Amino acid sequence: MSAMNKRMLEVMQRRGELLARIASQREQVAEIETRWQAPLALADQGLAAMRFLRSNPVLVAGVAALFVIRRRGAVGLVTGVWRVWKGYRYITAFSAKLSSRL
Repeated sequence: MSAMNKRMLEVMQRRGELLARIASQREQVAEIETRWQAPLALADQGLAAMRFLRSNPVLVAGVAALFVIRRRGAVGLVTGVWRVWKGYRYITAFSAKLSSRL
């Protein structure tokens, strides 16, 4: 066997070892991803909620005001939040109509 063939055999063996190592690492990453999928999805939902609250300060202030002013329990709070939400949507739609006419 020539030196070139011997070197080629070593390279091919090393390549096989590396490919096996890569496959093992892919399996490990897949297992880690499976374990972290649910907690990261929950964190994403929390971030989305925070972005929504940050982009709608009027809505947050309205809910806080309802909570402080109306102490009628959970049902009263839900009713108040629903009214504020409907009012908020009405006002944003009305302002959009006004701005489109200008």
